Amino acid sequence: MNILCKFFGISFLAVGVLSANAAQSLSFTKAQVNDGRTAYRKACAQCHGARLEGAHPSPALSGERFDHAWRGKSVEVLAFHVKRMPPEALAETVDVSEEDYINILAYILMSNGFKMGDIELPSDLAALSKIKIPQLEGASYDPLAPVEPSAEQTALLKNLSPVTSDLLVDPPNEDWLQWGRTYDGQSFSPLDHINKENVGNLKPIWHASLRSGTSMASPLVHDGVMFVHAFPDSVIAMDATSGAVLWRYQYESKAASSSKLGLAFHGDNVLVPTSNLHVVALNAKTGEQAWDHEIETEAKGGYQLRSAPLVAGDKVIQGITASFVSKGGFILGLDANTGEECWRFNTIARPGDFGGDSWNDVPIDKRSGGSVWHFGTYDPELNLIYYGVAPTYDTGPLLHAVDKDGVTSDALYTNCTVAIDPETGDLVWYYQHMANDQWDLDWVFERQIATVNFDGAPRKVVMNTGKMAILEAVDAKTGEYLFSVDTGTQNVIAAIDPKTGAKTIDPNAMPDLERPCTVCPTAAGARSWPTTGYSPQTNYVYVPITEACMLLGKAGFKLLTSGVGISDAPHPDAEDGMMGRVQAVDVANQKLAWSQDVLAPPSTSTMATAGGVVFCGGMDSSLRAFDDATGDLLWEAKLDDIPSANLITYSVNDTQYV
Repeated sequence: MNILCKFFGISFLAVGVLSANAAQSLSFTKAQVNDGRTAYRKACAQCHGARLEGAHPSPALSGERFDHAWRGKSVEVLAFHVKRMPPEALAETVDVSEEDYINILAYILMSNGFKMGDIELPSDLAALSKIKIPQLEGASYDPLAPVEPSAEQTALLKNLSPVTSDLLVDPPNEDWLQWGRTYDGQSFSPLDHINKENVGNLKPIWHASLRSGTSMASPLVHDGVMFVHAFPDSVIAMDATSGAVLWRYQYESKAASSSKLGLAFHGDNVLVPTSNLHVVALNAKTGEQAWDHEIETEAKGGYQLRSAPLVAGDKVIQGITASFVSKGGFILGLDANTGEECWRFNTIARPGDFGGDSWNDVPIDKRSGGSVWHFGTYDPELNLIYYGVAPTYDTGPLLHAVDKDGVTSDALYTNCTVAIDPETGDLVWYYQHMANDQWDLDWVFERQIATVNFDGAPRKVVMNTGKMAILEAVDAKTGEYLFSVDTGTQNVIAAIDPKTGAKTIDPNAMPDLERPCTVCPTAAGARSWPTTGYSPQTNYVYVPITEACMLLGKAGFKLLTSGVGISDAPHPDAEDGMMGRVQAVDVANQKLAWSQDVLAPPSTSTMATAGGVVFCGGMDSSLRAFDDATGDLLWEAKLDDIPSANLITYSVNDTQYV
């Protein structure tokens, strides 16, 4: 077998590239370079190297890394990132003026072969936005270049087979048809061409340029064709062996393009959520639109489609976020053949309905949140779909309980796992992992389905790991609480009832303007949107963890309406400088397994394979491979930018790619 690695690299280009007649030539003076060299040595060299060569985890500012990262962009984009330095830890000891920053830019440009001239590099950002860093002669970085597939590539599209329900239930080993590869969301591949013995031989094979933006979409692969949801609201079909573009679709909308997490397949179509609340079906062979459904909402603005659609039978399921919108978010069921709405489930309980009295007597038009940010999973055997629901940011009205019979401040269905009938949208069961979340510590992420041993017998469970990096499992059929495993990064929950999962909150962690307190983790989460992987071979869940805390008090960012401010605080486990961790959780024995500290926080999902390898990318622009049983580091490589999407692996012609 061929053992190859594909780095799904992204050469970021400036959004809104200027036309040729609007651009200005790049120029800077010798005096700027000389002053910039001095300022660089003072403020930058200790991290990025005396010769701009980079030092782990700081990237190189010269050579190939510079070429891939910055050529084709405006100088303003490079200036923005330079001005983010030095890091907070050095900011108090290193004083960098605005003039220093411009001179450092000039020094970096000179170090990459650009010639000095008589005209100074301007300090005005508007002027810098009109100056483009030239591309290398003969190099192609244009993500909008005309599509000219070869006859062989055209045949690839022609031979695409429909993605049937049977195929989604039991996909070919070579394909990656859903965000987590299979309906259970395990992000596990049965491919074993790449294994513990040969993973060290991985080499880059191809690289594709995409437009820069906020999307973090998981690519999908079917029959040798890769489909990517790219910024802004575009879809690209590529030859999965080379990155050659087969077709490109650009959705036209006046709405600002928002972050997206991926696509879905149904039959001959690729299903696409858009920034203006449409779900569009495109023919997978041609990119032509098959249908377009506009989602109706009560309010204008505030909603987003973030997660990839989920196909369950003949329904397309789409979650909707509504962070500050009256009446909150919902989950939608559409007819997969026409796009017509079939049902919707409101994630904020209405007065008079079950759970309606759980909002501390707050009227429905004052309730918000319940966003569905993340992916759903599906159990065809039980015919249930599973989603996580986010809390509300409007925490003030829930902070102090009202004295009224039958009224609670649990705020259903926030921080719940909800199990829904995909045909009708009816709620079958729910389990609330934490009531009345006053910290924005969601339990909103993916729900993984697996069969594990519990109390001496196999149980089909739904597992999820929230922002506090506590893994919890409930019965997939009934929602009965089974167990929790705390990875040890949090200080909010003092105890968990072993029978019900009810949480005892440490009173010292409750928000109080008169009593600042350090809460771990930060509201960004010890784990966040990067999904967890699960291996049925080890019965381990692999959790990507960031070790950071937050200070709650009068100062800081006012995210929550309790009035408490949020600012950064160090995590005691990060005192060694290692801010990240990959943690294996043994769900068969309900305990922690191995952990591997990493210098920078993880920035991708974890992905497990039958070859015994777990992959994970990091904020230090790295991709790493670990032994799934021991956590030993088997291989690592530096990428040309920070990886920021779920990892996948697939095979074409007996060659496995990552």
